[in-house]
Formats: sequence, structure tokens, C-alpha cells
Amino acid sequence: MEPISAAVPPGWPAVTQDEAVFPTAARVAAALRTVGYLPDTAIASTVFLAGRLGKPVLVEGPAGTGKTELAKSVALATGARLIRLQCYEGLDEAKALYEWNYRKQLLRLQAAQGAASDAADEWGRLHDDLFGESFLLSRPLLEAIRAPEPVVLLIDEVDRLDVETEALLLEVLSDYQVSIPELGTVTASRIPRVFLTSNSSRELSEALKRRCLYLHLGYPTPEREREIVLARVPGIPEHLAGQIAQVVQTLRGLELRKRPSVSESLDWARTLLVLGVQDIEAGLLTDTMNVLLKNHHDIALAIKELAVPD
Repeated sequence: MEPISAAVPPGWPAVTQDEAVFPTAARVAAALRTVGYLPDTAIASTVFLAGRLGKPVLVEGPAGTGKTELAKSVALATGARLIRLQCYEGLDEAKALYEWNYRKQLLRLQAAQGAASDAADEWGRLHDDLFGESFLLSRPLLEAIRAPEPVVLLIDEVDRLDVETEALLLEVLSDYQVSIPELGTVTASRIPRVFLTSNSSRELSEALKRRCLYLHLGYPTPEREREIVLARVPGIPEHLAGQIAQVVQTLRGLELRKRPSVSESLDWARTLLVLGVQDIEAGLLTDTMNVLLKNHHDIALAIKELAVPD
């Protein structure tokens, strides 16, 4: 099989991400490992292709499986600035794209009152001034587009957005530009690396999905979770990391309201390390179950199923 060509086809954006940073999928994996993120083949390949194709990555999966951490790790591994847009219901254009500094504009209007003999001429000059760069407040999407330096744009929990607000992303993700009626179109001089995360709380639009490469992150296997614990919790014994991975895997197989995430298994590993634990015993599980599980029903079920005495 011939290697994937690094050439950018005609008509594509002139400036993509720096190819020297992630020249191959293998280098992506190695770079992410140096910052404590352990990617599998699918993750490394997707990040590599996203950089070469200049496309965003839509990362879906259960909460706590490392979706946000992937974007943070790519920023750390590449030395790029991380710009984060935390999505929530009710997020609008003023918080996602840009807004005008209305207080500053009002002060400018008040200062100009009565200062000119020709009101019509003054208004023309004033309009251009009021809607100039000095009155524009950039929000995360516009800030990422305008950034001259390498940027990783994280659009976190995009499934929390209203369907109407989701449409705001389409121009940014397809053409890497933002249209501002008063100023014109702002186009990126350097394409940011973009990661969108979703917990699959609702179905995203086909228009949004078409603009992205897709990556699903599920819960890791016990073997991979053991590696993650060893990488992210310095000083933990290997056999204890294996026990942690096995217990967490067992818990995820139960009918819990909220299965323990990877971040919670790391918290549990740090807890055991602080307590000086060498082996996981029944009484210890009872005492520390609240680090892994955050629901009384889940804790009671786990104690029962794991046969942990009260």
C-alpha cells in the first residue's frame, strides 16, 4: 500500500497545520504519550489526518472517557494555545463568536455630541469609528480564527447547544471564517486544530457531522486502563494499577446510573496512593467507593454485587 500523500489538493485552504509537528500517525502517538495521553491507533490516525486535511474532529462517547483531555493533550504536545468554548443551553452568538462593546460605544457617542457642525458628516465618521476594531470583543470562535499563532480550538459538549445555535458553527468549521456585517468576513490565516466533544445527549445535525472527521471514545479495556493509571499516577505499583483497572471494569458492567469514568478511576488510584494501599481489600472498597461512584443507589448496588461487607 502506498503511503498517504501529504500534498494539499487545489482549492483547499492555503495554510493548514504545521506538518512538521505531526508528520506521521506514529509521531502523533509518540508525542501524545510524552504528555501523558495514551492514544490507540484510531486516535493517532484521526488526529494525524485532521491536521493534514485541515478538518475538525468530532469526538463522541460517554462522559469521562478522555474526549476533552485529547484536545488539551494535542495543544500541549504541539505547543499550541488552547482556546475553549464551553457549550451550554442558551449559548448565543455574543458569547460564542463576538459582540460589540456597547458601553464603550455609548461613551464615544456621548463624547461626540455637539462636537461637529455638520451632523450628517459627523455620523458617517462616527459610524465607522463605532464599528471598528477597538470596539469589537472577540469570543472563542472569532479569537481562534484571528489568532496568528498555532491554536487548538476546543468546542466542548457541543450536544448541549440548541439546534439553532449549532448552525453558528457551520461557517467556522467549513471555511474557517466569520462574517461580521459591520466589518466584513474575517478569514483564518492559519487553520486552527478543532476538536468538538459530545456526550451524545442529542443527535447532532448532518451538516455539522459532514464537516468533521468522526472519532468515538469508549471506556478503555482493563489493559489500557492499567496503562493509563501507570502513566497518570506516578509512583503507583503496577499490581495495584492492575487491580484498580479490574475493579473499575467490573463496576462498569453493573446496571449503574452513572458508570465510573477514567478520570474517576485516576482519582481513586491517587486516593489509594495517598492512603498507602498496597492491595485492594473489601473494607477499603467500602471506605473509598464514594471516590468512584457519586450516587447512593450505585454505591449500594456496587457493595452488594462485589460482596463487600458493611
